[in-house]
Amino acid sequence: MKNLLFKKIRPTTPSQRALKVLKKPKLWTKKPIKHKTLSLQKRAGRNQTGQITVFQKGGGHKKIYREVDFTRINTTGIVEAIEYDPYRTAYLARLYDNSKREHSYILAPKNLCIGSLIKSGKEAEIKLGHAMPLHRIPVGSLLHNLSTSERKRGQYCRAAGTYAQLIQKTKNYARVRLSSGEQRLIQLNSYATLGVVSNENNNLNSIGKAGRNRWIGKRPNVRGVAMNPIDHPHGGGEGKTSGGRPSVTPWGKPTKGSKTSRSRNSLIVVSRRKN
Repeated sequence: MKNLLFKKIRPTTPSQRALKVLKKPKLWTKKPIKHKTLSLQKRAGRNQTGQITVFQKGGGHKKIYREVDFTRINTTGIVEAIEYDPYRTAYLARLYDNSKREHSYILAPKNLCIGSLIKSGKEAEIKLGHAMPLHRIPVGSLLHNLSTSERKRGQYCRAAGTYAQLIQKTKNYARVRLSSGEQRLIQLNSYATLGVVSNENNNLNSIGKAGRNRWIGKRPNVRGVAMNPIDHPHGGGEGKTSGGRPSVTPWGKPTKGSKTSRSRNSLIVVSRRKN
């Protein structure tokens, strides 16, 4: 099974001995559609004044952003190709609408074939990749790209291998179980796409070396006990120390055992998150 999933890499360097790279399907190897791409400005964890607000971010390889249709209302298209997207872990499906003579990108569900006809709207069939309101989807179906209200873009279950399951429908709401185990109430007129997001084995990849993290814009994380007292509450001391106090952030707030979520969402039915 291991040989079927991973590429065979000859370890010419020490970092390649522990490297694991998944075999990708037959993805589109040429350039993406030009009028559906744009260049995003790198922010590197900085705000509008240039101050660092998020640490360990910066650098990264140059990338081109694909405009993905997350709304998916009353559209039709034939799958021309399955493409790689550097901004997300899932693959993209390139659709062509013959009536409108235009292309579009959507999140590719698992097992979607090239040449398939993809529809969205209230009249769409119950089929893999089709998008429709929740009131038309059978209970027990697996969903992704789930929106919270009508004509709003999909927000839930967009990463590789994620999905939500429709477990109950009432008069006004649908009860949905997310990949985290959390259950939420979503309006029945909200749109969702049938199927599981593609590239479900993405979590089996290994980094292998520090340089691969730099390619995706991740910088090294310095431990607080290795800093000076002026830089971190755990810093300083003669010789190696373990901090001398319960783990805190650089600003003195607890990092372990305290709740970090301020959510008061009444539509969360069951929460399995450990805060």
